[in-house]
Amino acid sequence: MNSEFIMALDEIEKEKNIKKEVLLETIETALISAYKKNYNTNQDNVFVNIDNKTGVVRVFAKKQVVEEVVDPQVEISLEEAQKISKHYDVGSEVEIDATPKTFGRIAAQTAKQMVTQKIREVERENIYEEFSQKEHTVIEGVIQRIEKKNIYLDVGKAETLLPPSEQVPGELYTFHKHLKVYVSEVRKTTKGPIITVSRSKAQLVQKLFENEIPEIQDGIVEIMSISREAGSRTKMAVKTNNENVDPIGACIGAKGARVQVIIDELNGEKIDIVKYSEDAGEFIRAALSPAEVISLDVDKDNKQAHIIVPFSQLSLAIGKEGQNARLAARLTGFKIDIKSDRD
Repeated sequence: MNSEFIMALDEIEKEKNIKKEVLLETIETALISAYKKNYNTNQDNVFVNIDNKTGVVRVFAKKQVVEEVVDPQVEISLEEAQKISKHYDVGSEVEIDATPKTFGRIAAQTAKQMVTQKIREVERENIYEEFSQKEHTVIEGVIQRIEKKNIYLDVGKAETLLPPSEQVPGELYTFHKHLKVYVSEVRKTTKGPIITVSRSKAQLVQKLFENEIPEIQDGIVEIMSISREAGSRTKMAVKTNNENVDPIGACIGAKGARVQVIIDELNGEKIDIVKYSEDAGEFIRAALSPAEVISLDVDKDNKQAHIIVPFSQLSLAIGKEGQNARLAARLTGFKIDIKSDRD
């Protein structure tokens, strides 16, 4: 180790934002372990000092001045101590240079390993800190690799995981494709943070609207609930905090321009935007659109609703394979039973 090594630490401090003092402390701790291992000693009175200008490494042993030496590893006679300095007396603590002649090579190898390890640790920690703040938000990435149906996206400083369970059925994932994804979880592991993202969660659609619609960003329009069957259809309930603003119109935009951006991002997924109401009956009517409701009986205590629709609209109300009724039930939180006026 030499002054060039110290200069390298200065560069690392600038580039990686890791303080040189932190690196030196880490190296010194590792050198103590290396010293004990290579020179077969378990002394606890040993410490290492690295000159932060020259890079010179020295090993010191702390010894107590005694009248008669019993353990030479931790004790020094008064006579020997006073050869170093006349100021020492019995009970004083003396720091003896115990640097082995062959320690330089071991120190250099150990320092290099520890610096590499510390850089890796700090980078992992920085990635974790950055992306833990992005948890439950939408980010954009590029598909970098696909392994065993797991898709890995490059998002700049890190790589994210899109597992099969979070993928959209029928959605095509190809190399170098840009995707917007919802950050569902950021988890620490011994190998670094695992950033799990989703294309299938309803929250992805919600966050896309929040990012796209100024009235939502300003709090004028609120998304009250959302239900989704990824790749097929989403229902979203909105309300306004300003009677002069139509919440559905704000989300759709002029000639459907705003909602179309989101539909395109979701590869053509249908999106129904309905008006939220505190009145459970009105909310359920809206949730079942585009079907017309003739009458309904709402049991608020048991969260159940019995609906009558025209016979001609029964299949519309229920939807293909029950999808419309299913999404409406999730949107409102009510169990919905639908019958026609001919039943």
